[in-house]
Amino acid sequence: MSFDAFVTGAVETSLNTLLKDDVESQRRLGRLRGKVISVTIHEFGKKLVFIFSQQIDVLAAYEGDVDCDLALNLTVLPELRQQANLTQLIKADKLALEGDIQLAQQFSALLSGLKPDVEEKLSQYTGDIVAHTLVSGLKSGAQRIRQGAERRQRDLAEVITEEWKLVPQALEIAHFADQVDDLKSDVARFESRLNQLLRLR
Repeated sequence: MSFDAFVTGAVETSLNTLLKDDVESQRRLGRLRGKVISVTIHEFGKKLVFIFSQQIDVLAAYEGDVDCDLALNLTVLPELRQQANLTQLIKADKLALEGDIQLAQQFSALLSGLKPDVEEKLSQYTGDIVAHTLVSGLKSGAQRIRQGAERRQRDLAEVITEEWKLVPQALEIAHFADQVDDLKSDVARFESRLNQLLRLR
């Protein structure tokens, strides 16, 4: 099995499994029936083509016309779940869109409705207590990793401004701006005084 077939198969199976369990998502899928959307992920240089019918078919290659063509970075993918983000992403050049923007919004709405209940699925195999413990542990671990990354980012900013002096501190910038304002005032006063003296001659 090729890598493309593996990826498209995994995405297709995941989406259709989530759709099957959610009536509201089935209704959203109905709005997209008969449409074709392609999504190009820049980092991989790969295109995924989503064909909507009673289910979602995902292909790596498609010969026909698409109704909407999206191109974006992998980091932008989670933001597609928020329908309101689409126009902001386009304006910020994070998302290239050709075709029907309404279709892209409907696709975004479909994605936003797909919320997998990992704990529920896991509990079918491990039992409620084990599933809850695993999911809670993963969530708290992810939170610790995020907090650690934020702390390292703050530490790096402090090292750059305090120790290496590569970037001035906010107070230094404010003090410099005050000095510039004072200098402007002094120059204006000097100019005014000079003009008065010249008029007296």
